[in-house]
Amino acid sequence: MGDGKMEFKHTSVLLNETIENLDIKPEGIYLDGTLGGAGHASEVAARLTGAGRLIGIDQDEDAIAAAGKRLLPYQERVTLIRDNYVHAVEALAQIGVSQVDGIVLDLGVSSYQLDNAQRGFSYKYDAPLDMRMDRRQSLSAREILNEYSESALYRVIRDYGEEQFAKNIAKHIVAARKDKPLETTGELNEIIKAAIPAKMRTGGGHPSKRTFQAIRIECNQELEVLKSSLDALIGLLAPGGRLCVITFHSLEDRIVKSSFRQNENPCTCPPDFPVCVCGQVSRGKVITRKPILPSEQEMAENKRAKSAKLRVFMKKEA
Repeated sequence: MGDGKMEFKHTSVLLNETIENLDIKPEGIYLDGTLGGAGHASEVAARLTGAGRLIGIDQDEDAIAAAGKRLLPYQERVTLIRDNYVHAVEALAQIGVSQVDGIVLDLGVSSYQLDNAQRGFSYKYDAPLDMRMDRRQSLSAREILNEYSESALYRVIRDYGEEQFAKNIAKHIVAARKDKPLETTGELNEIIKAAIPAKMRTGGGHPSKRTFQAIRIECNQELEVLKSSLDALIGLLAPGGRLCVITFHSLEDRIVKSSFRQNENPCTCPPDFPVCVCGQVSRGKVITRKPILPSEQEMAENKRAKSAKLRVFMKKEA
């Protein structure tokens, strides 16, 4: 766990708004699919009584260990599972749970992961290129940067980082690795810096931010996981149950928005048909027509909250 002294801290973004929208029943069953430091989970667990139960899933062993400590006061009603939320339905079936009353997904990288230099998530520290959320997987940032073709790197950096200099950055990465493989975040920083015109590097945050985000998303297949999970998570909800998803960039938000809309209105009939004949039935309704954003105060106190958006879907009542 790096130097072993670091605490798994994660200031939970949109915490009150999420808890409010979960509409917690004290005896209900709740799932936190991205447990992290258990910021949301501990607030949920604190509101449960009797048969109430919280299940937390995270693929990061450090997160599971830290969350376990934080949730100790509620341990008799908490179950922790080390897995990716894409497997939530199967993981819950194994412990005899087929439906839940609410689900939270907070898609942000925890502060601990960013601040633990050894994990290679951050451009602030010189560390080995890693970025794996689950260190049991083989694909890491190092392989992506050294083995992907220039066009594949360009696509990843352009699409997942929304980086306007993606083409140049990909070109510089490929040129640099001809001499020797890239090993550290520091080397990647230097390459990115050289690929972005000096006048464009002032303002707008650190020049590496977008590229690091892109490599991390690719390494952990974050958008594919999100896309392929939402329908199944809605399927897990009991009637009236709610799914709360917090996203941190436009690509994630777009996926959530369109999935929620599709689940609310799956009818494929042409608009001029007098009645629906496709047989596709709504699974519930979107509670948030517009996403819920952090307050000015929260954004001032936690700079990572700036791009956060919360969207909520409610399963159809029985």
